[in-house]
Amino acid sequence: MSEEPYILVVYYSRNGATAQMARQVARGIERVAGIEARLRTVSASAEPVAEREDAPLTASQEDLRHCAGLILGSPSYFGSMAAPMKQFLDESSALWLQGALIDRPAGVFTSASSLHGGQEAMLLSMMVPLIHHGMVMVGVPYSVPGLRATEAGGTPYGASHWSTDAGDRPLDANESAICQALGKRVAEWALRARAAG
Repeated sequence: MSEEPYILVVYYSRNGATAQMARQVARGIERVAGIEARLRTVSASAEPVAEREDAPLTASQEDLRHCAGLILGSPSYFGSMAAPMKQFLDESSALWLQGALIDRPAGVFTSASSLHGGQEAMLLSMMVPLIHHGMVMVGVPYSVPGLRATEAGGTPYGASHWSTDAGDRPLDANESAICQALGKRVAEWALRARAAG
């Protein structure tokens, strides 16, 4: 019997906001029967260090190889992804050469301390390596009510969150709903792709 398919949620979070988003994305995935969320992080150093017993595992290239879909999350640093996330993607060149991720669904999410901190530019830039892998990008349609109601984070390109300069603003209800919608949509697309293939 084969293992249940999973959506790999890989994120980097320095101050915790992106980690909050990752947990909401995972909740959305878990709302879809027949698929699970696999939550992983990337480390800022070569040696991953778990700060807590319940800290997620570090993502591996094997996690990536076997996923049914992928959702990446990173803080926005000057409109770009964090270096540890970029390194994780750079290390996936062997999978690219094999075409291992072609036609699998993918989504992206971000958090920024500034309301106009380059969230959309960051989301678009994080899509580029996924498109090179041949992945199919899944966004957030305006049929998701939170996307029209949000006063902070949320874009059609992916989920986003405004954490404020102090980094102390938790996800609001709309931002959480958008994260969950993204997770649910990628999971649904992954199951459709498996059924068709």
